[in-house]
Amino acid sequence: MTALDEDSCLDRFRALLRVPTMSRNAVEDTDWAAFDRFTALLPELYPALHRVLEREFHGHSLLYRWPSASGRRDDSPTVLMAHYDVVPATDEGWQHPPFGAELTGDGESRVLWGRGTLDDKGALVAILEAVETLVLDGFTPQRDVYLSFGHDEETVGSGARAIVAALTERAIRPALVVDEGGAVVEGIFPGVTKPIAVVGVSEKGITSVRLTVEQNGGHASTPPKLTATVRLARAITRLNAKPFPARLSETNLQMVETLGAHATGPLRAVFTRARALKPALVAVLGRVSDETRAIVRTTTAVTQLRGSLAANALPETAEAILNVRIAVGSSVAETLAHIRKAVRDPLVAVEAVDASEPSPVSPTSGPEWHAVADSISAVHPGAVVTPYVMLGASDSRHFTTISDAVYRFTPFEMSGEERGTLHARNERIHVRTWLSGIAFYESLLRTR
Repeated sequence: MTALDEDSCLDRFRALLRVPTMSRNAVEDTDWAAFDRFTALLPELYPALHRVLEREFHGHSLLYRWPSASGRRDDSPTVLMAHYDVVPATDEGWQHPPFGAELTGDGESRVLWGRGTLDDKGALVAILEAVETLVLDGFTPQRDVYLSFGHDEETVGSGARAIVAALTERAIRPALVVDEGGAVVEGIFPGVTKPIAVVGVSEKGITSVRLTVEQNGGHASTPPKLTATVRLARAITRLNAKPFPARLSETNLQMVETLGAHATGPLRAVFTRARALKPALVAVLGRVSDETRAIVRTTTAVTQLRGSLAANALPETAEAILNVRIAVGSSVAETLAHIRKAVRDPLVAVEAVDASEPSPVSPTSGPEWHAVADSISAVHPGAVVTPYVMLGASDSRHFTTISDAVYRFTPFEMSGEERGTLHARNERIHVRTWLSGIAFYESLLRTR
Protein backbone atom coordinates (compact mmCIF):
# COMPACT_ATOMS: atom_id res chain seq x y z
CA MET A 1 0.00 0.00 0.00
CA THR A 2 1.14 3.52 -0.76
CA ALA A 3 2.33 5.21 2.45
CA LEU A 4 0.71 8.55 3.28
CA ASP A 5 3.20 11.41 3.15
CA GLU A 6 1.65 13.52 5.88
CA ASP A 7 3.71 16.63 5.25
CA SER A 8 2.90 16.62 1.53
CA CYS A 9 -0.80 16.12 2.31
CA LEU A 10 -0.69 19.06 4.66
CA ASP A 11 1.09 21.26 2.10
CA ARG A 12 -1.67 20.59 -0.42
CA PHE A 13 -4.34 21.32 2.15
CA ARG A 14 -2.71 24.61 3.06
CA ALA A 15 -2.40 25.63 -0.59
CA LEU A 16 -6.15 25.17 -1.08
CA LEU A 17 -7.05 26.91 2.18
CA ARG A 18 -5.17 30.01 1.01
CA VAL A 19 -7.58 30.48 -1.90
CA PRO A 20 -10.38 32.75 -0.56
CA THR A 21 -13.41 31.08 -2.14
CA MET A 22 -15.91 33.18 -0.20
CA SER A 23 -19.56 32.58 -1.03
CA ARG A 24 -21.78 35.66 -1.00
CA ASN A 25 -25.54 36.03 -1.27
CA ALA A 26 -25.01 38.89 -3.70
CA VAL A 27 -23.60 36.94 -6.64
CA GLU A 28 -22.19 40.11 -8.19
CA ASP A 29 -19.97 40.58 -5.12
CA THR A 30 -18.43 37.11 -5.38
CA ASP A 31 -14.80 36.88 -6.52
CA TRP A 32 -15.23 34.11 -9.08
CA ALA A 33 -11.55 34.34 -10.03
CA ALA A 34 -10.74 32.75 -6.67
CA PHE A 35 -13.07 29.84 -7.48
CA ASP A 36 -11.34 29.42 -10.84
CA ARG A 37 -7.93 29.39 -9.11
CA PHE A 38 -9.13 26.73 -6.72
CA THR A 39 -10.40 24.36 -9.40
CA ALA A 40 -7.32 24.99 -11.56
CA LEU A 41 -5.08 23.92 -8.67
CA LEU A 42 -6.70 20.51 -8.29
CA PRO A 43 -5.15 18.74 -11.34
CA GLU A 44 -1.76 20.14 -10.35
CA LEU A 45 -2.02 18.91 -6.75
CA TYR A 46 -3.74 15.57 -7.53
CA PRO A 47 -2.39 14.35 -10.87
CA ALA A 48 -3.10 10.63 -10.36
CA LEU A 49 -6.73 11.28 -9.49
CA HIS A 50 -7.16 13.46 -12.57
CA ARG A 51 -5.64 10.81 -14.83
CA VAL A 52 -8.21 8.20 -13.79
CA LEU A 53 -11.36 10.10 -12.83
CA GLU A 54 -13.63 11.94 -15.25
CA ARG A 55 -14.35 15.55 -14.36
CA GLU A 56 -17.17 17.86 -15.37
CA PHE A 57 -18.26 21.32 -14.31
CA HIS A 58 -21.75 22.37 -13.29
CA GLY A 59 -21.32 26.10 -13.01
CA HIS A 60 -18.39 26.31 -10.60
CA SER A 61 -19.33 23.02 -8.93
CA LEU A 62 -17.42 19.85 -9.77
CA LEU A 63 -18.56 16.30 -10.41
CA TYR A 64 -15.97 13.53 -10.69
CA ARG A 65 -16.70 9.96 -11.74
CA TRP A 66 -14.37 7.14 -10.74
CA PRO A 67 -15.29 4.22 -13.01
CA SER A 68 -15.74 0.81 -11.43
CA ALA A 69 -13.65 -2.24 -12.26
CA SER A 70 -16.20 -3.27 -14.91
CA GLY A 71 -15.83 0.03 -16.74
CA ARG A 72 -19.59 0.13 -17.37
CA ARG A 73 -21.58 3.04 -16.03
CA ASP A 74 -23.10 2.09 -12.68
CA ASP A 75 -26.60 3.39 -11.95
CA SER A 76 -26.28 2.90 -8.16
CA PRO A 77 -22.90 4.41 -7.25
CA THR A 78 -21.43 5.83 -4.05
CA VAL A 79 -21.31 9.63 -3.81
CA LEU A 80 -18.91 11.51 -1.54
CA MET A 81 -19.82 15.15 -1.11
CA ALA A 82 -18.18 18.33 0.14
CA HIS A 83 -18.18 22.01 -0.74
CA TYR A 84 -15.29 24.37 -1.31
CA ASP A 85 -17.01 27.70 -0.77
CA VAL A 86 -16.60 29.26 2.66
CA VAL A 87 -18.38 32.00 4.58
CA PRO A 88 -16.71 35.43 4.31
CA ALA A 89 -13.97 36.42 6.73
CA THR A 90 -11.59 39.31 7.27
CA ASP A 91 -8.41 39.41 9.38
CA GLU A 92 -10.19 41.37 12.11
CA GLY A 93 -10.35 39.47 15.40
CA TRP A 94 -8.53 36.36 14.16
CA GLN A 95 -5.49 35.05 16.02
CA HIS A 96 -4.11 33.95 12.65
CA PRO A 97 -5.25 35.30 9.25
CA PRO A 98 -8.27 33.36 7.95
CA PHE A 99 -6.60 32.62 4.62
CA GLY A 100 -3.03 32.31 5.89
CA ALA A 101 -3.28 28.55 6.59
CA GLU A 102 -0.84 28.96 9.46
CA LEU A 103 0.41 26.02 11.54
CA THR A 104 1.01 26.19 15.28
CA GLY A 105 2.27 23.64 17.78
CA ASP A 106 4.39 20.54 17.35
CA GLY A 107 3.81 16.84 16.79
CA GLU A 108 0.40 15.61 17.93
CA SER A 109 -0.49 19.14 19.05
CA ARG A 110 -0.19 20.77 15.64
CA VAL A 111 -3.15 22.95 14.71
CA LEU A 112 -3.98 24.35 11.28
CA TRP A 113 -5.82 27.67 11.30
CA GLY A 114 -8.04 29.05 8.58
CA ARG A 115 -11.47 29.54 7.14
CA GLY A 116 -12.65 26.24 5.71
CA THR A 117 -10.53 23.92 7.85
CA LEU A 118 -13.72 22.51 9.38
CA ASP A 119 -16.36 23.82 6.98
CA ASP A 120 -15.79 22.26 4.53
CA LYS A 121 -12.46 22.23 2.69
CA GLY A 122 -11.12 19.93 5.39
CA ALA A 123 -13.46 17.13 4.29
CA LEU A 124 -13.08 17.93 0.59
CA VAL A 125 -9.29 17.74 0.69
CA ALA A 126 -9.42 14.60 2.85
CA ILE A 127 -11.55 12.97 0.13
CA LEU A 128 -9.06 14.04 -2.54
CA GLU A 129 -6.14 12.70 -0.51
CA ALA A 130 -7.88 9.35 0.04
CA VAL A 131 -8.70 8.94 -3.65
CA GLU A 132 -5.22 10.01 -4.78
CA THR A 133 -3.67 7.47 -2.39
CA LEU A 134 -5.95 4.68 -3.59
CA VAL A 135 -5.31 5.43 -7.25
CA LEU A 136 -1.56 5.38 -6.67
CA ASP A 137 -2.03 2.08 -4.85
CA GLY A 138 -3.68 0.61 -7.96
CA PHE A 139 -7.09 0.33 -6.31
CA THR A 140 -10.26 0.32 -8.45
CA PRO A 141 -13.71 0.48 -6.80
CA GLN A 142 -16.21 -2.33 -7.36
CA ARG A 143 -18.90 0.21 -8.17
CA ASP A 144 -18.72 3.73 -9.56
CA VAL A 145 -17.76 6.47 -7.14
CA TYR A 146 -18.76 10.09 -7.67
CA LEU A 147 -17.22 13.09 -5.96
CA SER A 148 -19.63 16.02 -5.78
CA PHE A 149 -18.02 19.31 -4.78
CA GLY A 150 -20.38 22.26 -4.45
CA HIS A 151 -19.42 25.89 -4.93
CA ASP A 152 -22.33 27.66 -3.19
CA GLU A 153 -23.49 25.47 -0.31
CA GLU A 154 -23.20 28.42 2.06
CA THR A 155 -25.72 30.44 0.05
CA VAL A 156 -28.22 28.86 -2.37
CA GLY A 157 -26.88 25.39 -3.22
CA SER A 158 -27.43 25.80 -6.96
CA GLY A 159 -24.38 23.69 -7.77
CA ALA A 160 -25.65 20.66 -5.88
CA ARG A 161 -29.08 21.04 -7.46
CA ALA A 162 -27.51 21.13 -10.93
CA ILE A 163 -25.51 17.97 -10.20
CA VAL A 164 -28.62 16.18 -8.93
CA ALA A 165 -30.47 17.24 -12.07
CA ALA A 166 -27.67 15.81 -14.23
CA LEU A 167 -27.64 12.49 -12.36
CA THR A 168 -31.43 12.31 -12.55
CA GLU A 169 -31.31 12.80 -16.30
CA ARG A 170 -28.81 9.91 -16.54
CA ALA A 171 -31.10 7.65 -14.43
CA ILE A 172 -28.45 7.36 -11.72
CA ARG A 173 -29.76 6.62 -8.24
CA PRO A 174 -26.88 6.50 -5.73
CA ALA A 175 -26.85 3.61 -3.28
CA LEU A 176 -24.97 5.74 -0.74
CA VAL A 177 -24.35 9.46 -0.29
CA VAL A 178 -22.05 10.87 2.41
CA ASP A 179 -21.81 14.61 3.03
CA GLU A 180 -20.69 16.92 5.83
CA GLY A 181 -22.65 16.88 9.07
CA GLY A 182 -22.08 15.25 12.43
CA ALA A 183 -18.63 14.63 13.86
CA VAL A 184 -16.83 12.79 16.65
CA VAL A 185 -17.69 14.82 19.74
CA GLU A 186 -17.58 14.62 23.52
CA GLY A 187 -19.61 16.12 26.32
CA ILE A 188 -22.77 16.75 24.30
CA PHE A 189 -24.96 14.11 25.93
CA PRO A 190 -25.47 13.98 29.70
CA GLY A 191 -23.96 10.94 31.39
CA VAL A 192 -21.96 9.75 28.37
CA THR A 193 -18.19 10.16 28.70
CA LYS A 194 -17.15 8.19 25.62
CA PRO A 195 -16.59 9.94 22.29
CA ILE A 196 -19.77 9.99 20.21
CA ALA A 197 -19.84 9.78 16.41
CA VAL A 198 -23.11 11.41 15.40
CA VAL A 199 -24.25 10.53 11.89
CA GLY A 200 -27.03 12.63 10.43
CA VAL A 201 -29.76 10.47 8.90
CA SER A 202 -31.95 13.50 8.27
CA GLU A 203 -31.75 17.22 8.68
CA LYS A 204 -34.09 19.91 9.80
CA GLY A 205 -35.88 22.00 7.23
CA ILE A 206 -34.49 25.49 6.80
CA THR A 207 -36.69 28.44 6.00
CA SER A 208 -36.32 32.19 6.17
CA VAL A 209 -39.51 33.78 7.47
CA ARG A 210 -40.11 37.47 6.88
CA LEU A 211 -42.16 39.51 9.36
CA THR A 212 -43.28 42.80 7.84
CA VAL A 213 -45.19 45.78 9.21
CA GLU A 214 -46.43 48.45 6.78
CA GLN A 215 -47.45 51.74 8.38
CA ASN A 216 -47.59 55.45 7.65
CA GLY A 217 -44.29 57.21 8.15
CA GLY A 218 -43.62 60.77 9.15
CA HIS A 219 -41.30 62.86 11.27
CA ALA A 220 -39.80 61.10 14.28
CA SER A 221 -40.57 64.12 16.51
CA THR A 222 -44.26 63.17 16.64
CA PRO A 223 -44.38 59.37 16.79
CA PRO A 224 -47.63 57.45 17.22
CA LYS A 225 -48.08 55.27 20.27
CA LEU A 226 -47.35 52.14 18.23
CA THR A 227 -44.76 52.66 15.49
CA ALA A 228 -44.05 50.00 12.89
CA THR A 229 -40.85 49.06 14.72
CA VAL A 230 -42.60 48.75 18.08
CA ARG A 231 -45.29 46.56 16.54
CA LEU A 232 -42.58 44.42 14.97
CA ALA A 233 -40.63 44.21 18.24
CA ARG A 234 -43.79 43.14 20.05
CA ALA A 235 -44.34 40.41 17.49
CA ILE A 236 -40.77 39.16 17.99
CA THR A 237 -41.04 39.08 21.79
CA ARG A 238 -44.40 37.30 21.59
CA LEU A 239 -42.90 34.66 19.35
CA ASN A 240 -39.90 34.30 21.64
CA ALA A 241 -42.25 33.68 24.55
CA LYS A 242 -44.08 30.93 22.64
CA PRO A 243 -41.50 28.28 21.68
CA PHE A 244 -42.51 25.50 19.35
CA PRO A 245 -43.77 22.32 21.01
CA ALA A 246 -41.05 19.91 22.09
CA ARG A 247 -41.14 16.31 20.89
CA LEU A 248 -38.86 13.42 20.12
CA SER A 249 -38.73 11.98 16.62
CA GLU A 250 -38.06 8.29 16.04
CA THR A 251 -34.46 9.16 15.13
CA ASN A 252 -34.02 11.10 18.35
CA LEU A 253 -35.42 8.17 20.32
CA GLN A 254 -32.92 5.84 18.64
CA MET A 255 -30.12 8.26 19.51
CA VAL A 256 -31.17 8.44 23.15
CA GLU A 257 -31.47 4.64 23.39
CA THR A 258 -28.09 4.11 21.72
CA LEU A 259 -26.30 6.62 23.91
CA GLY A 260 -28.28 5.69 27.02
CA ALA A 261 -26.68 2.24 26.96
CA HIS A 262 -23.33 4.00 27.50
CA ALA A 263 -24.51 6.53 30.10
CA THR A 264 -23.49 6.46 33.74
CA GLY A 265 -25.33 7.60 36.84
CA PRO A 266 -29.08 8.01 37.39
CA LEU A 267 -29.74 9.31 33.88
CA ARG A 268 -28.93 5.87 32.43
CA ALA A 269 -32.23 4.52 33.78
CA VAL A 270 -34.12 7.35 32.06
CA PHE A 271 -32.34 7.09 28.72
CA THR A 272 -32.62 3.30 28.45
CA ARG A 273 -36.38 3.62 28.97
CA ALA A 274 -36.72 6.49 26.50
CA ARG A 275 -39.99 5.39 24.95
CA ALA A 276 -41.77 4.83 28.25
CA LEU A 277 -40.44 8.05 29.77
CA LYS A 278 -40.73 10.24 26.68
CA PRO A 279 -42.42 13.27 28.38
CA ALA A 280 -39.78 13.42 31.13
CA LEU A 281 -37.02 12.97 28.61
CA VAL A 282 -38.28 15.79 26.42
CA ALA A 283 -38.30 18.04 29.49
CA VAL A 284 -34.72 17.07 30.40
CA LEU A 285 -33.34 17.61 26.89
CA GLY A 286 -35.20 20.89 26.64
CA ARG A 287 -33.18 22.28 29.57
CA VAL A 288 -29.69 20.76 29.30
CA SER A 289 -28.14 22.99 26.61
CA ASP A 290 -28.80 25.01 23.48
CA GLU A 291 -27.89 21.96 21.39
CA THR A 292 -30.28 19.59 23.19
CA ARG A 293 -33.07 22.19 23.10
CA ALA A 294 -32.63 22.41 19.35
CA ILE A 295 -32.88 18.62 19.09
CA VAL A 296 -36.43 18.50 20.44
CA ARG A 297 -38.12 21.43 18.69
CA THR A 298 -38.31 23.78 15.74
CA THR A 299 -36.18 26.84 16.47
CA THR A 300 -36.30 30.47 15.35
CA ALA A 301 -33.58 33.09 15.44
CA VAL A 302 -34.02 36.72 14.42
CA THR A 303 -31.01 37.36 12.20
CA GLN A 304 -31.83 40.58 10.33
CA LEU A 305 -33.78 43.74 11.13
CA ARG A 306 -34.65 46.67 8.89
CA GLY A 307 -36.42 49.94 9.66
CA SER A 308 -36.14 53.55 8.59
CA LEU A 309 -33.54 54.84 6.16
CA ALA A 310 -33.03 57.99 8.27
CA ALA A 311 -32.43 58.57 11.98
CA ASN A 312 -35.21 61.19 12.20
CA ALA A 313 -37.86 59.51 10.04
CA LEU A 314 -40.50 57.01 11.11
CA PRO A 315 -40.21 53.78 9.14
CA GLU A 316 -42.97 53.07 6.66
CA THR A 317 -41.84 49.45 6.58
CA ALA A 318 -40.29 47.49 9.44
CA GLU A 319 -38.98 44.04 8.65
CA ALA A 320 -37.40 41.12 10.48
CA ILE A 321 -35.93 37.96 9.01
CA LEU A 322 -36.17 34.80 11.09
CA ASN A 323 -33.90 31.85 10.44
CA VAL A 324 -36.16 28.88 11.16
CA ARG A 325 -34.96 25.29 11.54
CA ILE A 326 -37.98 23.00 11.20
CA ALA A 327 -38.00 19.78 13.21
CA VAL A 328 -38.44 16.43 11.51
CA GLY A 329 -42.11 15.54 11.77
CA SER A 330 -43.21 19.15 11.29
CA SER A 331 -43.59 21.18 8.10
CA VAL A 332 -43.32 24.67 6.63
CA ALA A 333 -47.12 25.08 6.82
CA GLU A 334 -47.24 24.04 10.49
CA THR A 335 -44.37 26.39 11.26
CA LEU A 336 -46.04 29.41 9.66
CA ALA A 337 -49.29 28.62 11.48
CA HIS A 338 -47.46 28.57 14.83
CA ILE A 339 -45.72 31.88 14.13
CA ARG A 340 -48.96 33.62 13.12
CA LYS A 341 -50.72 32.32 16.23
CA ALA A 342 -47.85 33.42 18.49
CA VAL A 343 -47.59 36.91 16.94
CA ARG A 344 -51.37 37.53 17.33
CA ASP A 345 -51.39 40.59 15.08
CA PRO A 346 -53.01 40.68 11.63
CA LEU A 347 -50.98 43.79 10.80
CA VAL A 348 -47.76 41.76 10.94
CA ALA A 349 -47.40 39.92 7.64
CA VAL A 350 -45.75 36.49 7.90
CA GLU A 351 -44.32 34.85 4.79
CA ALA A 352 -41.82 32.08 4.06
CA VAL A 353 -38.81 32.82 1.88
CA ASP A 354 -36.69 30.00 0.38
CA ALA A 355 -38.70 27.35 2.20
CA SER A 356 -37.26 23.86 2.60
CA GLU A 357 -39.04 20.97 4.31
CA PRO A 358 -37.21 18.57 6.70
CA SER A 359 -35.35 15.81 4.85
CA PRO A 360 -36.54 12.21 4.64
CA VAL A 361 -34.98 9.87 7.19
CA SER A 362 -32.30 7.47 5.90
CA PRO A 363 -32.15 3.91 7.29
CA THR A 364 -30.14 3.03 10.39
CA SER A 365 -29.60 -0.54 9.27
CA GLY A 366 -28.54 -2.26 6.07
CA PRO A 367 -25.28 -2.28 4.09
CA GLU A 368 -25.01 1.48 3.49
CA TRP A 369 -25.46 2.41 7.16
CA HIS A 370 -23.02 -0.30 8.23
CA ALA A 371 -20.44 0.80 5.64
CA VAL A 372 -20.38 4.26 7.25
CA ALA A 373 -20.54 2.98 10.83
CA ASP A 374 -17.84 0.36 10.29
CA SER A 375 -15.49 2.92 8.71
CA ILE A 376 -16.01 5.21 11.69
CA SER A 377 -15.23 2.36 14.09
CA ALA A 378 -12.13 1.43 12.11
CA VAL A 379 -10.69 4.92 12.64
CA HIS A 380 -12.29 5.78 16.01
CA PRO A 381 -12.65 2.40 17.74
CA GLY A 382 -13.74 3.89 21.06
CA ALA A 383 -16.55 6.03 19.68
CA VAL A 384 -20.25 5.25 20.04
CA VAL A 385 -21.88 5.56 16.60
CA THR A 386 -25.40 6.93 16.70
CA PRO A 387 -27.93 8.39 14.27
CA TYR A 388 -29.20 11.91 14.81
CA VAL A 389 -31.12 14.67 13.09
CA MET A 390 -28.73 17.31 11.81
CA LEU A 391 -29.64 20.76 13.08
CA GLY A 392 -28.07 22.62 10.17
CA ALA A 393 -28.61 22.29 6.44
CA SER A 394 -26.30 20.86 3.80
CA ASP A 395 -26.18 20.26 0.05
CA SER A 396 -27.05 16.62 0.75
CA ARG A 397 -30.72 17.53 1.18
CA HIS A 398 -30.92 17.87 -2.61
CA PHE A 399 -29.69 14.28 -3.03
CA THR A 400 -32.57 12.84 -1.01
CA THR A 401 -34.67 12.99 -4.20
CA ILE A 402 -32.41 10.41 -5.87
CA SER A 403 -31.07 8.34 -2.97
CA ASP A 404 -32.62 6.63 0.04
CA ALA A 405 -29.34 6.42 1.99
CA VAL A 406 -28.01 9.94 2.57
CA TYR A 407 -25.73 10.37 5.59
CA ARG A 408 -24.16 13.48 7.02
CA PHE A 409 -20.87 12.92 8.81
CA THR A 410 -17.67 14.95 8.93
CA PRO A 411 -14.96 12.49 9.99
CA PHE A 412 -13.14 14.74 12.47
CA GLU A 413 -12.98 15.01 16.23
CA MET A 414 -14.33 18.43 17.25
CA SER A 415 -14.38 19.93 20.71
CA GLY A 416 -17.16 22.27 21.76
CA GLU A 417 -14.79 25.21 21.37
CA GLU A 418 -13.82 24.11 17.87
CA ARG A 419 -17.47 23.64 16.86
CA GLY A 420 -18.00 27.19 18.02
CA THR A 421 -15.60 28.46 15.35
CA LEU A 422 -17.82 27.23 12.51
CA HIS A 423 -18.91 30.36 10.63
CA ALA A 424 -16.97 32.35 13.23
CA ARG A 425 -13.46 33.62 13.98
CA ASN A 426 -10.45 31.39 14.57
CA GLU A 427 -11.73 28.34 12.71
CA ARG A 428 -9.10 25.61 13.02
CA ILE A 429 -8.46 21.89 13.04
CA HIS A 430 -5.95 19.61 14.73
CA VAL A 431 -3.71 18.06 12.11
CA ARG A 432 -3.97 14.61 13.68
CA THR A 433 -7.77 14.58 13.37
CA TRP A 434 -7.65 15.83 9.79
CA LEU A 435 -5.34 12.94 8.90
CA SER A 436 -7.79 10.55 10.55
CA GLY A 437 -10.43 11.93 8.19
CA ILE A 438 -8.36 10.74 5.23
CA ALA A 439 -8.25 7.29 6.80
CA PHE A 440 -12.06 7.30 7.18
CA TYR A 441 -12.66 8.04 3.51
CA GLU A 442 -10.06 5.50 2.44
CA SER A 443 -11.70 2.84 4.60
CA LEU A 444 -15.15 3.67 3.26
CA LEU A 445 -14.00 3.56 -0.37
CA ARG A 446 -12.33 0.18 0.11
CA THR A 447 -15.62 -1.29 1.33
CA ARG A 448 -17.59 -0.03 -1.68
